[in-house]
Amino acid sequence: MSLDKSLKKAAGLARARNVLTRPERLALLQEDDRWSPEKGVYNIPKTKYRRLAPGQSGPKRPESK
Repeated sequence: MSLDKSLKKAAGLARARNVLTRPERLALLQEDDRWSPEKGVYNIPKTKYRRLAPGQSGPKRPESK
């Protein structure tokens, strides 16, 4: 017996996620020097995450010294 196509799972997310997981947020904050491991993982600041379409460039980050 076959499954109806409405019951099958989609092949993943069709749209961009608008929420980052905690490890993703911590990595982004650490990259921007807004978080360090000594501060702990609670009450971390919010982060904006906007996935870009192919061919678009994101905001330029200042080069590290």
